[in-house]
Amino acid sequence: MSEPRADGAAARRWLIARVGFAQLVAFGSTYYLPAVLAQSVARDLGVPAAASFAGLSAALVVSGFLGPAVGRYVDRHGGRLPLTLSNLVFAAGLAIHAAAQGPVVLGLAWLVMGVGMALGYYETAFAALARLYGASARGQIAGVTLIAGLTSTVSWPLTAWMDAHVGWRLACLIWAAVNLIVALPLNLSVPKPTGARTPLADRDEEPDEAGSSKRAMIALAVMYAATSFVASGLSSTLPTVLGHVGIDATTAIWASTLLGPAQVVGRLAEVGWLGRYHPIVSASVACAFLPLGVAAFAIWGPGGVAAFAILFGIGNGLLTIARGTLPLALFGPRGYGRRVGVLTAPSRVTGAVAPLLMGLMTDAIGAAGLVVAAALNVVGLVALAFIRRERH
Repeated sequence: MSEPRADGAAARRWLIARVGFAQLVAFGSTYYLPAVLAQSVARDLGVPAAASFAGLSAALVVSGFLGPAVGRYVDRHGGRLPLTLSNLVFAAGLAIHAAAQGPVVLGLAWLVMGVGMALGYYETAFAALARLYGASARGQIAGVTLIAGLTSTVSWPLTAWMDAHVGWRLACLIWAAVNLIVALPLNLSVPKPTGARTPLADRDEEPDEAGSSKRAMIALAVMYAATSFVASGLSSTLPTVLGHVGIDATTAIWASTLLGPAQVVGRLAEVGWLGRYHPIVSASVACAFLPLGVAAFAIWGPGGVAAFAILFGIGNGLLTIARGTLPLALFGPRGYGRRVGVLTAPSRVTGAVAPLLMGLMTDAIGAAGLVVAAALNVVGLVALAFIRRERH
């Protein structure tokens, strides 16, 4: 396994900081954009506010289709090139977004940004770290998510300020400039792998081992898809969902603000004591937290809304790390980029459609929507139990 040129503890920490901040810019300038700008874009272009969220969904679908190919490239050559290209593509997509005069160009902007997501989101960053550090990359992956976990805390107020003071078009252009001036140099500093290339596939596995690996891959993809639907659906619609289950608007917004700090707590737990255990343990704990939160809400009613939000946030924070660390621990660093690309393709699709479907579901069945979300996390737990059995 190849190593970066500077492999000391200080060099690793500095690399985590650079990649983590570049991820913050990537997500803040794209994924978190519609939550703030959708209304302004709708007002100026004469389209529904949902058009921006539909564009984001389309971008995530595009990234899901392209993800495996990007992962294969990282396995061969490392992550520096796709990560730096992502900032160029994001800047182009944001510039097109700023120039949009109608829904067609707006949609084109999001499709371009979808290509950037495939090149530069978590999966590519995780694969780049696995290519550099091999099986020991778990700590680096957790560190990157810890920094990038502050994205909504940083980007939403900044984007809202820009929207209010200079307008949404200039806000997009400023984010494009941040991608080029700040994030691109950070990604350019990612070390190139040295030594032999990482094989793309498990060509030298024994047939029985390969079959077991395939079954575990399917189970892991099911877990990712189920929990991604819940994470994306609830994170983007939580105040509305809570309103449908009898929580007043002020309390619903207050409870929703607990998600960010709770996610950071979950990631700190992974960096700390949970990091001593196999990632399948922290992933199982993460899947269990939302059903426990729903149970607290069912028992205590409005009095349990804080416990529900905190448990959901902690679990969501842990699951973000598990998306990178589980494939590394289960299958090793060989072919990691391709594996992660294949594993996360279904979850990007479920995550893309989740906000719309979660909203429709809670409109139709109210509090039962939370029970459905908890059931999907239980599906994730069952899939993890199957993987444990396969390992043994």
